[in-house]
Amino acid sequence: MQTQAHPLESFFHRAVLNSYEGKLGLNDPELTDYVTRMLCDFSESGNLFRLRDAMGCPIEDLQQMVREADPVLGTAPSFDAERSIRKYIGDYTLFVAGMCPEMMTARPDSQAPRPTLGELIQTGKESYFIVSQFNLFEYKKQAPLFTRLADSFERCILGLGLIREELGDHSNLPTSVDSSSL
Repeated sequence: MQTQAHPLESFFHRAVLNSYEGKLGLNDPELTDYVTRMLCDFSESGNLFRLRDAMGCPIEDLQQMVREADPVLGTAPSFDAERSIRKYIGDYTLFVAGMCPEMMTARPDSQAPRPTLGELIQTGKESYFIVSQFNLFEYKKQAPLFTRLADSFERCILGLGLIREELGDHSNLPTSVDSSSL
């Protein structure tokens, strides 16, 4: 059974393909597809801060996210949960660093400290590396992709930044989009 594509999938796929392969020479179809799906995922309301604390509040602090992923000293109930949370952290850091760099600037109304670009890169690469170490059984096939994401993390950020820049140049985009035309 084939899942229905996200309404923005073809748009994001063209943008990622143009940026990653066309401008950066990063020719990796599996990586391109993964980043496309990540952009679709984070385009949905509530998905950027989907990690929740014990009270059900979104976790915005990067270091608290990392603590949540720890199955020994943190709150992750299993190593599978660690993998899932670390995958999310890798995606979150890649997305924020490439598409939302303004989130690195502390807001006066926020209690959560904002990470620096260096912290996002370090945590994102580490998270994808940890996910790549889950290389047995059902995770074996995906592990090499996460190794490549960790190794190419900075280039992936740059590619997303190029997409963001290109999107910013289109101030004359229509205010509503017919998803059938995407």
